[in-house]
Amino acid sequence: MDIFSKIAELRHKGESFALATVVSRKAPVSSHLGDRAIIFEDGRFEGYVGGACSREIVRKQALEALHLGKPRLVKITPEAAARVVLEHADEVVIPLTCASEGAVEVYIEPLIARSSLLVVGGSQIALSTAQIAARMNYTVTLACDQPELAGVSLEPEIRVLDWRELGQWLEDQSPAKTSIVIASQGHYDEDVLVLIAKHMPNPAYLGLVASRKRGAAVLDNLEILGVPRTTFPLLKYPAGLDLGGRGRDEVAVSILAEIVLLKNRPQESNVEPSSPPKASSRLDQPRPAQPGDLLIKQVESIAAQIPAAKPPSNLPAGTAIDPTSGEVIEIARAVSAEYQGQTYYFSCPNCRAKFLKNPGKYLKGTK
Repeated sequence: MDIFSKIAELRHKGESFALATVVSRKAPVSSHLGDRAIIFEDGRFEGYVGGACSREIVRKQALEALHLGKPRLVKITPEAAARVVLEHADEVVIPLTCASEGAVEVYIEPLIARSSLLVVGGSQIALSTAQIAARMNYTVTLACDQPELAGVSLEPEIRVLDWRELGQWLEDQSPAKTSIVIASQGHYDEDVLVLIAKHMPNPAYLGLVASRKRGAAVLDNLEILGVPRTTFPLLKYPAGLDLGGRGRDEVAVSILAEIVLLKNRPQESNVEPSSPPKASSRLDQPRPAQPGDLLIKQVESIAAQIPAAKPPSNLPAGTAIDPTSGEVIEIARAVSAEYQGQTYYFSCPNCRAKFLKNPGKYLKGTK
């Protein structure tokens, strides 16, 4: 395969690499004008730009160019005055320590693959995040319920996917180049995180659009679903930098700013995983009696004597009863759980979590 076909293949696969081209030479050197080589992110080298000494210099400079995302001209010369002119500069002069008397100039161009951004949800924040990211250097996928997009006009570059089909999509992506923002705002946050835990637990960024209280509740619900809290040590909630944004566009910008910060300053970034506030030691102490406690106990006693409402005998097609509330809900828009071989449907993930904590409480008297 010629080098241009290889470049086309790598671009199609979405891989990052650097292309090194000999643009000047002074004999005696083994390379010729137009000689090229591909340097991969892991240091692999395909092609020819010179002998062993030049090759290792080019490899090092190519990896640095890939890291910085900037091209550079590398001048390799035996002249005694040669020095590295400026670290990270567009032009670098390096002394050649081999016996050769020649000199060569190599232009190194980093070809950075577009990073993938997965936005989950059909909320206004999700849509704004996807729309803005599509105008940046991201390949954007929006995963949601298709009816959520009724009447919505999206950038043509945005790929739309049913969130239930995310398993295979995640398998096909590179975790190091994939950022994920979950912004369904309570509709299917936990279900998507279950899929992420199975197929890509360590993406480059994982953010949840939720308050700290809601984020902690999501982690609690995931444990009930069999996903330990330690699965997502870098889950960030609320997602985004604290820029004081109010509207959906400003929140979207804060989320993308956090992703950019983490991408460009991975070692220095102050983006840290969220953690619920530590419990106060006073919580372990019994609460003093309050004036309304007696009334609350009386109301609870009366409520316990009221028989549970019986579900309607004939449910409309495509509906079910949420056992935690007795509410008739649409199966297509509900979340579900299996218990003792039967599928139950719920209006929200929190209702499902309550049920799974104590199924007997909600199934008592229903059989």
